[in-house]
Amino acid sequence: MSATTTTTGAIGRATPVQRGGAVQALRDSWVVAKRNLRRMTRIPEIVVFGMLQPVMFVLLFTYVMGGAITIPGAPSNADTYKQYLMAGIFAQTVTFAVAGASAGIAEDMNKGLVDRFRSLPMARSAVLVGRTIADLVQSALTLVVLGVVAFIIGWRIHDGVLKALGGFGLLLLLGYAFSWIGALIGLSVRSPEAATSAGLVWLFPLTFVSNAFVPVSSMPGWLQPVAYWNPFSASVQAARQLFGNLLPPPAPQATVWPMVHAVWVSIGWSLLIMALFSWLSVRKYRSAVG
Repeated sequence: MSATTTTTGAIGRATPVQRGGAVQALRDSWVVAKRNLRRMTRIPEIVVFGMLQPVMFVLLFTYVMGGAITIPGAPSNADTYKQYLMAGIFAQTVTFAVAGASAGIAEDMNKGLVDRFRSLPMARSAVLVGRTIADLVQSALTLVVLGVVAFIIGWRIHDGVLKALGGFGLLLLLGYAFSWIGALIGLSVRSPEAATSAGLVWLFPLTFVSNAFVPVSSMPGWLQPVAYWNPFSASVQAARQLFGNLLPPPAPQATVWPMVHAVWVSIGWSLLIMALFSWLSVRKYRSAVG
């Protein structure tokens, strides 16, 4: 049975009225998510090239630059850096999906698809929630492929499968939170091209001013607090902890609060970002579509 009904407007035309509350909103979101997932299967280049980029990052950092990067206090060899690197690459992969979310929403707005959604008896938040869920599924598939590649080149988990799954879960939570930033960007620019650029330009300093690729202790003193309190750094540190990839003594271990409690800090940052930017995105969407 449908969860909607109709009323007669001023000119005698049936106008859909939303009903069903939160449950119906979730159903609507899933319908939009399936629409976006089907679109990905019909344009496989999106998925293929989305997977190739992080694989190239892994190979470049491992075999081109890895030999020149040393971790203070740790054995200086390529295997050590592989264990250190992979959590950062995983985190970078899920956060760079922001650009896709930004461009996808901007494209839907540009093509008038959102105007068609407005005529349907569906929750307004469903357009954004459905898009971000589809991006989350794509990120999960990319992580699976990337994890296989990492395993082939020598990366390993050392603290059990359940903890490793928890590490991947934290990374996906971060990626989902960041996809709401992408949604807000996509609603705020005028073209998909601008959305792609705007979705990436702020991510580069966020990911590189962190513990993802080099130890924070190698950065200038004034920059280290920024890197330690970076939400990206917390998620990378939490993933390393759950993967069992933290460097053993005598390698220096960060003693600042966000690094010591990285798992809880990562969860807190992700939930805060999600709550703030989902609210801003839905508000922006409502003002944009009227």
